[in-house]
Amino acid sequence: MFPAERTIRIVDHPEPRLEADTDVLVEMLDVGVCGTDREIARFEYGSPPPGSPCLVIGHESLARVLKVGPAVTRVKLGDLVVNMVRRPCGHPECRACSRNRQDFCFTGDFTERGIKGRHGFMTDRVVDDQRFMLVVPGHLREIGVLVEPLTIAEKALIQVWDVQERLPWTAAGVPAGSGHGERAMVLGAGPVGLLGALALLVRGFDTWVYSLESLDDPKARWVESVGAHFVSAATTTLAKAAGLIGNVDLIYEATGAAGVAFHALAVLGMNGVFVFTGVPGSRGPIELDAGELMRNLVLENQLVFGTVNAGADAFQAAADDLARFHARWPQQLGELITCRYAPEEAPALLTSPASGIKSVVSFAEVG
Repeated sequence: MFPAERTIRIVDHPEPRLEADTDVLVEMLDVGVCGTDREIARFEYGSPPPGSPCLVIGHESLARVLKVGPAVTRVKLGDLVVNMVRRPCGHPECRACSRNRQDFCFTGDFTERGIKGRHGFMTDRVVDDQRFMLVVPGHLREIGVLVEPLTIAEKALIQVWDVQERLPWTAAGVPAGSGHGERAMVLGAGPVGLLGALALLVRGFDTWVYSLESLDDPKARWVESVGAHFVSAATTTLAKAAGLIGNVDLIYEATGAAGVAFHALAVLGMNGVFVFTGVPGSRGPIELDAGELMRNLVLENQLVFGTVNAGADAFQAAADDLARFHARWPQQLGELITCRYAPEEAPALLTSPASGIKSVVSFAEVG
């Protein structure tokens, strides 16, 4: 992506080389495409590394290790790995980055592979430090690229559990992260929403997906096939949806639509938690009954927080959960990747309307 020229094109890039003892050279296998990539391709977002006229796009990756530096211990030749996205700001006063939790960076000067100030993964080969790599089990080769988008839900649920431990009946004797039968509403049936629904299901949440698709849409049928419930926003209001669900203990927002998200706050239940994960594209005003929302938050002990970029703990949880999903729903998990494209098709893919669920640029054949 060349911001000054406002063009997206394929270029010859210098071959990356190991420079530090902890560096790892990987060959890229798959790179997922998400809404952020499309925004970058529309020049709404994204910044190249200092001194570079272009930004190599791509932050959802799956790769194979080709070469390791002499001090590398976390990965070995042939391993499947996922590269993390956000990198520390480098300021000694940043308590988060100094503790390897750049996902909570205080300064905002972090960089992100394929997004902000650092080249991404939509290229044949990449060199990275071993501490930013996570090993993925080999049997997840076909769907390992889903680890990064799944980290959004994983980080959210780690925080949800930290919050819900304040309620005495949810903590004692309950496995960490268990939904213990609570009811969850997922807003949106894109990849982040559907992966979030799976993460909620394996934790025991009674899971409902609320999205614009009709009841006979493939996404709706997919939701029902994994044991969740689908409610069409085209025919059912939020209030009616909440009536079907009962007390909504958790709302996991994955739409990026501010109007939908904030109006959904009105149906959050007693002691409920609302998680924002979407980044709105539209910045226009929306009408809200702010007084009612504030009243509910105070009197019903509700909590609202936002999250998107993940740390090492969420990446590990995503790899672990993806293996659980694969064992429980192998067919449905594979169906989340609806299209694979060759690298030369990437510019057209990035600049065309989104279709299907998850599109992937594949640098190597699966198998």
